[in-house]
Amino acid sequence: HSNPASGPILRLFEVTAKPGCAAELLAKFATTSAEVVRGEPGNEGFFFGRELAVDGEQVLFASVWRDLDAVQARFGDDWQRSFLPEGYEALIETCSVRHIDLGGGWHVDPASPRPSRGPA
Repeated sequence: HSNPASGPILRLFEVTAKPGCAAELLAKFATTSAEVVRGEPGNEGFFFGRELAVDGEQVLFASVWRDLDAVQARFGDDWQRSFLPEGYEALIETCSVRHIDLGGGWHVDPASPRPSRGPA
């Protein structure tokens, strides 16, 4: 895997939500953030969640992209900065975005069942 930008690329948006705002932020991830990436050329999916800590203010939104060109095409010259849709800043204490080359370690089976949402 000679070119680290050849992908797939994981775009990892990590957030410390303001106290009491994590649930509202996750709701926005399900709608607004999903709309930012869904159907975009080169987007291969997304997922989001909340840290399993007592305070639970750490949340993340991750999107998977075919390659770095696809990330740059969607987010433009500011692709290395956090993209904050309207209404997000009021809920966020701190945030960051990272891009991770998954080319050497991508082993997700797209046909596998979705994780369980709890006891059956």
